[in-house]
Amino acid sequence: MIFVGCQREGITQRDISQSPILKLEPVELAPKKDCFGENKDFSIEFFKTNNSGEVYERGINHVIIFNPKSNKLDFKVNVGLAHKLYEKDNQGKVKREYVPKTFREIISDENAKLKGKLPIAAINADYIDTLNKPQGLNISRGVAYAGDFQSKRSSFGISSGEATRRRATIATGRRKEDILNYNLVGGNGRFYRDGSFKDICQDLGEFACKQATNRSMVAVTNRGYVILLVNDAKANSDISVSENNQELLPDQFDNVLMGIAKNNCLGAITEAMLFDGGMSPGLYDEPKKKRGIMLTDTAWHKIQELAARNCMSASEYLEQMIRNHSCD
Repeated sequence: MIFVGCQREGITQRDISQSPILKLEPVELAPKKDCFGENKDFSIEFFKTNNSGEVYERGINHVIIFNPKSNKLDFKVNVGLAHKLYEKDNQGKVKREYVPKTFREIISDENAKLKGKLPIAAINADYIDTLNKPQGLNISRGVAYAGDFQSKRSSFGISSGEATRRRATIATGRRKEDILNYNLVGGNGRFYRDGSFKDICQDLGEFACKQATNRSMVAVTNRGYVILLVNDAKANSDISVSENNQELLPDQFDNVLMGIAKNNCLGAITEAMLFDGGMSPGLYDEPKKKRGIMLTDTAWHKIQELAARNCMSASEYLEQMIRNHSCD
């Protein structure tokens, strides 16, 4: 999992992982006047698009674009651990006691913090095995938490060094330059290589190609910008499904990414890969905040009871109940 930036105020955000909501009335947004790639101070932006990469408030594609060179952003990788990230044992060796954690837990625990702040954005980026160990090449600020496929699968990374010299890369295995092996996350099929698109349906297999169609992916452009994308009809978001706004098959990946890059002046797609084979994408860009609300004891106890039945906290139960409520 790669974290983008640190928590700061004044950003409208959301968590789109796993909560069904679907509406069918399309409402188009006015086109953006700003072309982010032409702004030398651009850092990060969140929006939704249709499958042509056009901004659409009920789009199925949840997108984060960012500039790795921005001095307003910083990055780290987090994994499910039973202890602090980077912690060492009595012999001075890095501890790697993996435990099962949900996406929501991983983006909000102490290990998620960078310089004391929680992330403003995150994406689910690697598989875990039956022992909860990451399978791909995962390196967090120079410390490896890698798995059995670290030299076989492509990974996405952001280099160390001064912000203005950071580079985003997609490649297989460790990079030749040590500076590039700073933040890396393992992934799945690579469908852009050296600017050429490949339909990886046959490589993925029948299930991942045509059945598990909700996906997350990352792309890098020739101007150094990064696109993170989750395509998921079951996302916790207002979505209007249509012919040009539905879950993607592998031969459609290039259309949406090329559209996003073109419409935002990001340059041409050079490298792209899946973060997820399907069924477990996660993208985050909204923290919960403490609110003030008055309830009777009867109502509060009822909420706690219903939340427990659904294996949720009381706040999460209220969140889902309100999000899924319709006045129609």
